[in-house]
Amino acid sequence: MLNVLSYGVGTIIGFVLVGGLIVLILHDVTQKKHTVLRNYPVIGRFRFFFENLGEYFRQYFFSGDRDEMPFNRATRAFIYRLAKDEGSVIGFGSTNDIREPGSILFVNHPFPVLEEDRLPTPSLVMGEGYCKYPFEARSVVNVSGMSFGAISAPAVRSLSRGAALAGCYMDTGEGGLSPYHIEGGCDIIMQMGTAKYGMRNHDGSFSAEKVKEMALHVKAFEIKLSQGAKPGKGGVLPGAKVTAEIARIRGIPEGEDSISPNRHHDIANMNDLLDKVAYLRELTGRPVGIKTAIGGWEFVNDLCDTVLRRGREYAPDFLAIDGGEGGSGAAPQTLFDHMALPIAEALPRVVDSLLQADLKNRIRVIAAGKLVTSARAAWALCVGADLINTARGFMFSLGCIQALRCHQNTCPTGVTTHNPRLQRGLVVEEKFQRVAHYARNMNKEIDMIAHSCGCRHARELKREHVRIVQTANQSIALNMLYPYPVAGSRAASKQATSSAVA
Repeated sequence: MLNVLSYGVGTIIGFVLVGGLIVLILHDVTQKKHTVLRNYPVIGRFRFFFENLGEYFRQYFFSGDRDEMPFNRATRAFIYRLAKDEGSVIGFGSTNDIREPGSILFVNHPFPVLEEDRLPTPSLVMGEGYCKYPFEARSVVNVSGMSFGAISAPAVRSLSRGAALAGCYMDTGEGGLSPYHIEGGCDIIMQMGTAKYGMRNHDGSFSAEKVKEMALHVKAFEIKLSQGAKPGKGGVLPGAKVTAEIARIRGIPEGEDSISPNRHHDIANMNDLLDKVAYLRELTGRPVGIKTAIGGWEFVNDLCDTVLRRGREYAPDFLAIDGGEGGSGAAPQTLFDHMALPIAEALPRVVDSLLQADLKNRIRVIAAGKLVTSARAAWALCVGADLINTARGFMFSLGCIQALRCHQNTCPTGVTTHNPRLQRGLVVEEKFQRVAHYARNMNKEIDMIAHSCGCRHARELKREHVRIVQTANQSIALNMLYPYPVAGSRAASKQATSSAVA
């Protein structure tokens, strides 16, 4: 009986498999969407299967340590080691090709600073003399804007607690202030995006009452004009990620796509922008800054001219400059690939304009845009940045594996998903320690670079301390590539012009 039963079950399974194959063939040859499947039924499916697997094979088996984009394996491994507090020591030499144009080479001093002569890197104050509650930024490296909604609750909790432990600030991103931001007790910069999430009335209009309430929990406010991932286009949070909690925090309907306008309705020119800066600063007593990607020189030149005309009290307390290579959020590939200047070109121009207008000490400069390593961060300080923001660096410290699924709600490491099963892998009690390690070790390594250049601390780094490779085996000092402008020359020029007109 057992033999008969076994034979019968096997026959049934065989008929099911053959029947399923016939159905699949009929489906493939009759469907009209995929040419390959119509011409090669069933077998053509292997093409899609291998195409989906291709990125993982390239990432783990075929690509070299320096080949991948947006971040190669060597960079990710470096961040993982810092986050695990394992140090950054390697053996047998670098795999970085220092002959490649754009490579950074720091100028080592023949007599570097001794241990006993080193100084702690000073903190930096924003808004001193211009607002009721100036903000002291204690860390050079800080957490860039990532909205709750774009990233998960465990990710925000880990970042908040880790930032508090490391002494750095955390930018909320445009998605509003959540309890998870406040939970860790870190310094918070509240971002006002174009949709004014978290600071809006039911009809989407600006709510002064909610802003004053938030001012009790945050250290500064940031008016977001654009970001490196998608300058000129507002953020998009798919409806699948708009949970009841996120809807309540943002002040939007649950389950519907959350789409930000591509600019603020009430800010149409530079005067409007500076009016909004002054209004928020007066309303909250907190420093107020501006975040933007840079597409050319018109914005920063117009900003400086308008401040010189209206007075330094109208100046933003900081400028957060995002390079066109930014991208922790989802965005159209065309904007990712081709919109806005990279930070390597944008940052020197912004700093130069501020120097020419004699506004560099008034307006602090925060740089962002793939500045995830200590070398890239130290380069930005050499150019003239005061602080460094990074989003994806801290995402890697949380365990991100660059799966490129940030917009699909299927992040395998729980960083950018609201699926409870996937979030379970992100253990806050473990990850917040890695966030703190990454921030601390980045600051430590930036100081190491400064000491090697003959500086007592990181804020003494200047353009003459770094060289940029132009062609193979030839580099140029940054202060020759971007010479320092005459401080105050723009202000003097404006004053002379005004006198001539008068």
